[in-house]
Amino acid sequence: MPGPTGTIGASVEHLDFAALIKASQALSGEIVLEKLIDALMRTAIEHAGAQRGLLILSRGAEPWIEAEATTSGDAIGVHLRKASVTEAAVPESIVHYVMRTQEGVMLHDASVQNPFSSDSYIRRHRARSILSLPLINQAKLIGVLYLENNLTPHVFTPTRIAILKVLASQAAISLENTRLYRDLEEREAKIRRLVEANIIGIFIWNMEGQIIEANEAFLHMVQYTREDLASGRVRWRDLTPAEWRDGDENALAKLKATRTARPREKEYLRKDGSRVPVLIGSAIFEESGNEGVAFVLDLSRQKRSEEALQRAQAELAHVTRVLTVGELTASIAHEISQPLAAIVTNGNAGLRWLNGDSPNLEETSQAIRRVIRDGQRAGEVVSRIRALFKKAPKVQEPLAINDVIDEVLALTQNEVNSNQVSLRTQFASDLPLVRGDRVQLQQAILNFILNAIQAMSGIADGPRELVILSEGASFSESGSKPENNQENGSASTECAEVLITVRDSGIGFDPEHVDRLFSAFYTTKPQGLGMGLTISRSIIEAHGGRLWAKANVPRGAVFQFTLPVDGPQPALDQKRCANVAPRALCADQRRTG
Repeated sequence: MPGPTGTIGASVEHLDFAALIKASQALSGEIVLEKLIDALMRTAIEHAGAQRGLLILSRGAEPWIEAEATTSGDAIGVHLRKASVTEAAVPESIVHYVMRTQEGVMLHDASVQNPFSSDSYIRRHRARSILSLPLINQAKLIGVLYLENNLTPHVFTPTRIAILKVLASQAAISLENTRLYRDLEEREAKIRRLVEANIIGIFIWNMEGQIIEANEAFLHMVQYTREDLASGRVRWRDLTPAEWRDGDENALAKLKATRTARPREKEYLRKDGSRVPVLIGSAIFEESGNEGVAFVLDLSRQKRSEEALQRAQAELAHVTRVLTVGELTASIAHEISQPLAAIVTNGNAGLRWLNGDSPNLEETSQAIRRVIRDGQRAGEVVSRIRALFKKAPKVQEPLAINDVIDEVLALTQNEVNSNQVSLRTQFASDLPLVRGDRVQLQQAILNFILNAIQAMSGIADGPRELVILSEGASFSESGSKPENNQENGSASTECAEVLITVRDSGIGFDPEHVDRLFSAFYTTKPQGLGMGLTISRSIIEAHGGRLWAKANVPRGAVFQFTLPVDGPQPALDQKRCANVAPRALCADQRRTG
């Protein structure tokens, strides 16, 4: 032991309790972990009379040696280290016992028989005095302080142990505080890196509409400077257009109730008056309840991409429509030639009635009326064709779906005749109106009819039957497909949808590939583009409907789609919705060309 002039070797009677209080205050005032560990180890060695000491802290489920203190004369050296607890460094059995039981272990003379005599470290180092204290804060084990003196037994007296327990208690509190402080620093550093990375816009706001702080990404988004922010000119309420303010108030109400709000889309006004679409999510700080943070993502590029995609889809739909109408050239020519021929015939008849010896004005008048009728009929055909060719903006209007189908059937009449197809239509009367774009719905129905005709054109034997049905339907409980009221006898009191069915007896499709039918560029036709059904599905879904396909029995395919009714419709009773009254158009009419 060093001489009596050194603190390490001084007797308990010479210990300065004022110095102990000072040491305890030094431990409690330190928040930097490295400095705290150094102060703890020096104080523990000085007041315990130990030769060597180890600070072992819990890191997850495993203990790790964080620091080692040793004496050399009157000097104390503290070395910060991170090492696992091994039998070469410390009596493992003692450390694990203290950690498991959270009770201290004190051996006055480890060289005599004791519960830890079999520990390899004790036998190898011939340890004498050993003291191991748990560091506990609020019933939570922070770590273990291990001290030893291999020169003499009975070093750790009850008074010294009492002093070390005071230091250990303070050390446990200080170690936990420094850990929390370090975690806070790391979190703040991560948040600052996120803010300063300017990946997304971030700003701190209050309920009064002020923006307290913002990163460069947000300021760039709304085209304001940091000087504008400092002057108080940047307020989130003023940045919000009038039509979005109700949404902000709803979000604030949710924030007050739940402290967070789900991300939502809105717009901000830039400094130059233009608008920027954004996705914003917010949270309220727990401490104040009046301030919060918002994370803002600029959607300008995404919106431009969506608009470009929509334009591309519209162009592709128009090309497909033009190609489809091109396939109907013969049918269109036939449709127009009939009223034109009738016009010529009635015109000649009218001339004859006028040029006779005694002009017959009554017959001439009837001939002229027939000319007008047939001219209007030809004009309607031309108008329908022009509408299909024209790239006009969407026009949403209430539509009678049966009339829309009739107009398409008029264009495909010659195609049905030339392919010797038997057409049967069964339309429910008094169906509720649907809201949609007439031309787009005609394009979708046209695709289904032409696909059916082409699928049956290669059938050498057996009937070529095309059946088109319209009926009222109600939503199914699963929300996936509607109930067919004619077949299922739904108990609904209102027809929520209109169901259209196109059934053919063609070559059909492979049931294993049914999911690919509506994929872009997938086609079973040698010269097909593979876009018709894809575009038809996008049209139906854009109208709030659903489209699916299934195999027909015994042969062919069935395509069905729904369209929601237009606005509130008068309630239809069970009988009216389930047992629709059909009106047969060309019922079982055999087309022989």
